[in-house]
Amino acid sequence: MATKQIELVMAPGVPHFVGDGFRVHNFIPGRSRLSMKRMDPFIMLDYNSKYYFSPTEQARGVGVHPHRGFETVTIAYKGKVAHHDSSGGGGVIGEGDVQWMTAASGVLHKEYHEKEFSKAGGDFQMVQLWVNLPAKDKMSAPKYQAIENKQIPIFDLGENGKIEVIAGEYQGLKGAASTFTPVNLLNAKLNKDGKATFSFPANYNTALLVLEGSVVVNGNEQVALDNFVLFENNGESIDIQANEQAVVLLMSGEPIGEPIASHGPFVMNHHLELVQAFDDFNQGKFGYLED
Repeated sequence: MATKQIELVMAPGVPHFVGDGFRVHNFIPGRSRLSMKRMDPFIMLDYNSKYYFSPTEQARGVGVHPHRGFETVTIAYKGKVAHHDSSGGGGVIGEGDVQWMTAASGVLHKEYHEKEFSKAGGDFQMVQLWVNLPAKDKMSAPKYQAIENKQIPIFDLGENGKIEVIAGEYQGLKGAASTFTPVNLLNAKLNKDGKATFSFPANYNTALLVLEGSVVVNGNEQVALDNFVLFENNGESIDIQANEQAVVLLMSGEPIGEPIASHGPFVMNHHLELVQAFDDFNQGKFGYLED
């Protein structure tokens, strides 16, 4: 099996705040070649690298905002996030949990640090990934998949560590999340010197993010903490070895290959659909949610 070659290794850029609760580095769409089209179906990746928030009685976060045309995937590594939406959904995303929200035809949403976490303060580390929807599903009904860590299937690598299969599959083990198009989303949790091998179709857009420790990719590329690796669309195999205890998020998905028209919180196929989204939002068709 041919090795999937590295196209780009990217260090995190200068962080910025989303609201007052998320201090993020943006990788997709980002600097260099990481456009929405290049990473399709992954159209946005914000990474809140590990950051200490001091105790407060006032929960930090992001106020009410709309989404249409895609899915938001929030993965909690440190800290807790509470969220609510205009369809009546909501809950708490604890450490190790995943919230997979299909915005589709449209929701109003807000997310903020969970009350007790805010009072105590502590390290906060999160990933939010936007996954595009094909045109035929963009106006489907919104839904949630609240995936607790204990629900995520684990592939045991023995002394090397383990693989959490959030979506897609690893070595035949199916992931916890259902997806509209083929998407693999995996947490590799490797012990010092632990190794793991992955295989994704050559045409899938594939990348990884190092969240803990540092690793060697494909036997020769040293990748530091908080760095992002983009792979070329060739070969299938990726090898990872941890220099120390490490956590690596891998993403690989089949490109949808449709036009992408985006503006702020709306991602559609054509400009007129964006105009319609803003009209629907302004007319209150996304429902109501108190800020």
